[in-house]
Amino acid sequence: MLTAKATILRWRLIGFLYIASLLFVLFQGGKTSLMLFCIFNVLLVYLVFGRWSGIAQVAGERRLNYGGNAPTEQALVAGSRLEVNIDVQIPGFWPIPYVLVRDRLVAQNGSTVPFEASFVPNYRRAGNINYMTPPLERGVYHFESTECSTRDIFGLFEHSGTFQSSVPFSVYPRTAAIRDWRQMKRGSKGPFSTSVSRLSSKETTQINGVREYIYGDRLSRIHWNATAKTGQWKSKEFERESLPRMIVMLDRYSGAYGKNEQFELAVSAAASLLDFGFRRSTAVGLISVGAKHEGYAPNASADQRELMLKHLVRVQADGDQPLYRAIRQSGAIAGAGSFVIIVSPQEGEETIRAMEWLNRTGVVPVLIHLKRPDDPRGSKVSDIRSGEWLRLLRRSGFTVYTIGKLQELPESLEGGRA
Repeated sequence: MLTAKATILRWRLIGFLYIASLLFVLFQGGKTSLMLFCIFNVLLVYLVFGRWSGIAQVAGERRLNYGGNAPTEQALVAGSRLEVNIDVQIPGFWPIPYVLVRDRLVAQNGSTVPFEASFVPNYRRAGNINYMTPPLERGVYHFESTECSTRDIFGLFEHSGTFQSSVPFSVYPRTAAIRDWRQMKRGSKGPFSTSVSRLSSKETTQINGVREYIYGDRLSRIHWNATAKTGQWKSKEFERESLPRMIVMLDRYSGAYGKNEQFELAVSAAASLLDFGFRRSTAVGLISVGAKHEGYAPNASADQRELMLKHLVRVQADGDQPLYRAIRQSGAIAGAGSFVIIVSPQEGEETIRAMEWLNRTGVVPVLIHLKRPDDPRGSKVSDIRSGEWLRLLRRSGFTVYTIGKLQELPESLEGGRA
């Protein structure tokens, strides 16, 4: 509204000057007044025809550089910066002194990050700008329409146009590389295993991938399609009954998370556990306990991994039920002998009841407890009563790991320190 009023005021001022110049020619005469009137007409034609400079039909293309060697959004994790390149093409022939480009990045929570840059068009009326975004948090992002604008050489009038060239992209949660987990090793020799060695365990009929041909493999094991494509002998790999099924349960109860950083820690811990399971070719599943009870059955396929990671990209702390009631309503979770790893900041009787109920269903529950940011228990227990529920769980034989930062997760699991 203010811009429209300012434009009308400028045109009125130009009209007043034009009438004054015309009267000056009519009543004063002479070469000076005539030359001034001609110059004013030329400038007026320039201002009027600037409306058809071609900026209204501007076209462009946005290219995103995710960094790393692979130009895919899989390389973009929380805390990374995104490099954006925009190529702009302006049709027409009317001279344009410069082009101002405004871009807006919108997150899934509605927050926006504006960017602004300018360039001088070349003789082909084209230009390019690039910029770096600030460190991005986990979530789904998209760009709004890019606005390009220009002004005349006097800065009186602005002409603009927009173009759309945006594809939503995802920022995946941070992960910590877990090299080994002693609890899983002990478990694979315990109730999850039908034999001591993985190589001597019984295979199922479920294909788990393709491996190199080993001398002595039966003809029925040869994967003929993979052999034809690669030119080398390939054999089918089957899932084995002895592999423990691992299910990660993410607690999304909103009342348990004091700050957003704590929920991001929970999502990152869950993503790290999933990554560890898939790297070990373990059947991994996910239970997300929130406003909607979403679950993914244990599987070791790459498609399963992609589905669960995309879920963790969008997930929010929107649950309205404490841990025990949410688990009871989630129904059957997994078969007997499976690992169920709960990632939650909840504590006290609610957590104890949840662990005991899972134990009665025949699974092996493991708790990854998230400390509050201001909780000093990582170095010294200041309140004996506040840690009583933890000691009760450990005396009952349950495995509990307490972490306050993502970097502490590999240290706890690899060292077996609970």
